[in-house]
Amino acid sequence: MKAKDKEIKKTLSAAELSGELHQLQEKLFKLQFKHQVTPLSNPLELRTLRRHVARLKTWVREKQAPSRETK
Repeated sequence: MKAKDKEIKKTLSAAELSGELHQLQEKLFKLQFKHQVTPLSNPLELRTLRRHVARLKTWVREKQAPSRETK
């Protein structure tokens, strides 16, 4: 994911990020299932997709969590 894309994603609302997260999780599930049946031509796609899902989960959590100031 490019830096410009990351900045755009960070500015989205929590609901928009959650929607995209749900779509990516479905895609990841289907890809993992397909990989179990027959090997993928590009298995590294699983890793990049997993990392992207984790990144989105982090951003959603940041948006939903109450802001705390450090002392």
